[in-house]
Amino acid sequence: MAYLLLAYTATLFAVAGVFLPLLPATPFLLVAVWAASRGSQRVHDWIYDQPLFARLINDWQQQGAVPLSAKWLATAMMLGSWLTLIWSGSHWMLVLGMSLFFVCIGGFLWTRPNPRT
Repeated sequence: MAYLLLAYTATLFAVAGVFLPLLPATPFLLVAVWAASRGSQRVHDWIYDQPLFARLINDWQQQGAVPLSAKWLATAMMLGSWLTLIWSGSHWMLVLGMSLFFVCIGGFLWTRPNPRT
């Protein structure tokens, strides 16, 4: 039951992320698929059948690939977040910690291949 609730919640965030520029859809979608595979085969299959999500999921699972547009968007969002931390006068330890976190996430993203068509 908890996996199913997590799958539905993550799916809602993924759908919102498609329409809201500051909310990334892909990570929520991957969580939804993972949770659905443990909570309900029906929900898992439904997520895979959605035209909005199917290509992202299949590219990730078959090729470990992330679209170039998603890489650029994620990088821009991380940069914006980092600049907001600096602008707001956050403690230097927080800025440093988030800098390291963003570099690790960005490094992971940019080392993923682009999807083959």
